[in-house]
Amino acid sequence: MLRPVRADRRTTSPRSAAPLARRLPLVAAAVVAAGLTAACGPSSEPAGSAAAATAGQSSQAFPSESQPATASAETSPTASASASASASSSPTPSRAQSGSASAGGGSAKPARTSAAPAPAKVPGPGYDSSADAQKQIDAALRAAKADGRMVLLDFGANWCGNCKAADKVFAQSQTAGILGASYHLVKVDIGGNSSANSALLRKYSPSGGTYTMPVLVVVSPSGTVRTDTHVTGNPSLTPEGLNSFLLKWAA
Repeated sequence: MLRPVRADRRTTSPRSAAPLARRLPLVAAAVVAAGLTAACGPSSEPAGSAAAATAGQSSQAFPSESQPATASAETSPTASASASASASSSPTPSRAQSGSASAGGGSAKPARTSAAPAPAKVPGPGYDSSADAQKQIDAALRAAKADGRMVLLDFGANWCGNCKAADKVFAQSQTAGILGASYHLVKVDIGGNSSANSALLRKYSPSGGTYTMPVLVVVSPSGTVRTDTHVTGNPSLTPEGLNSFLLKWAA
């Protein structure tokens, strides 16, 4: 009876050892997994996030060739900002200059300056009996239309004392300045035998009668007589009297 029992033990022991051998690798794997879990701690991220994180860490640790380009692109706004700041600090052209440049195709037109006309020539003392008085008056009227001055006709004679007194005042600097700035002076000799000059006197002073020399007639650029001292009487032949007369009728 003892031998059969021994035979059964021999046959059953190999059979029970096979399942045990199958379980040992599983137990070892469980022990290794438990050790890793204890060392790293439990992960709250889902599966696959560890691989993504690992890929992200590797990309951060080893930047690709495109990152330097990105960095340089990020620094370029600073340079552009400084460039724009320097451009904004530069003075801007005035509105008048930019407008003239755009209107004239980039070339600025010079501004007009209204310079005062040069003083008219003031004749010297005395009366020229050989002069063509009509031509002188016509030339004075043309000049008056161009510059807006008045024409002063001085009818007199070289032997007239009052005419010489007036000539002395006309030669003074203040009176000569008024004459040059506001008048074209024409002196007409009526002391000789010139019928043409006498006709001019009657044309611009038509009231007739006895004339007291000098006869001063102010004529506008259009040829209209503004005042005639044969009608109004001569002013005082002094600097004050003649200057006041000239300033009154210059406007």
